[in-house]
Amino acid sequence: MTVSSSRRRALVIGGSRGIGAAIAQRLAVDGHDVAITHVSRPDGAQASLDAIRAHGGRALAFQADSSDADALRRAVAAAAQAFGGLDVLVVNAGLYRHTPIDSVDLPTLDQLLAVNIRGVVLAIQAALPHLSGGGRIITIGSNTAVRSGSPGSSLYAMSKAAVAALVRELALELAPSGITINNLQPGPTATDITAGLDEPPGWMKSLLRGYPWAALPSLPRSRHWPVG
Repeated sequence: MTVSSSRRRALVIGGSRGIGAAIAQRLAVDGHDVAITHVSRPDGAQASLDAIRAHGGRALAFQADSSDADALRRAVAAAAQAFGGLDVLVVNAGLYRHTPIDSVDLPTLDQLLAVNIRGVVLAIQAALPHLSGGGRIITIGSNTAVRSGSPGSSLYAMSKAAVAALVRELALELAPSGITINNLQPGPTATDITAGLDEPPGWMKSLLRGYPWAALPSLPRSRHWPVG
């Protein structure tokens, strides 16, 4: 059922935790109704919905793994139907695996590419018919697309570089339709995800040597990038 609203309408792919949840909350603060997708964290999805509603926004959650093309398309269509269209699409879902090139197996490689590249393409493709004139698309990439990361991150970096190239070309392709698209490339950010990330052992300690405060940037600062 479609419900009319004067608020703008946003969909965050991967909005139940970390940067995605913070962006969803910020969108609500800025006057958006927000739908999110999540994979298998109903508790995280509920927390994100509660945060959106606390700022006056309507909130919806759809379970959809970005590696599942049909589920992803259904989620985008359902969000658009519920809101009567979309104004903003944020594609945040992503997968990191420590994958040295000499030991990565085919299932891991396929999953990484399915989520980080194919899932981005499919989410954008599915949302385009529902975006109003002047719609906004934002993909959350990584600074590893343009700078060296760490040993074992080459395939992840490759996937993020592919998205950066995609967005650069889509900016020209979508401009005549009044749709803008940008790719944000944050570095490692302090979230519940990175809090438990230390693969291989000692990797996080080594990474933090490059930060003046010996700590990763926090979400309250990062979540302003795409929306303000």
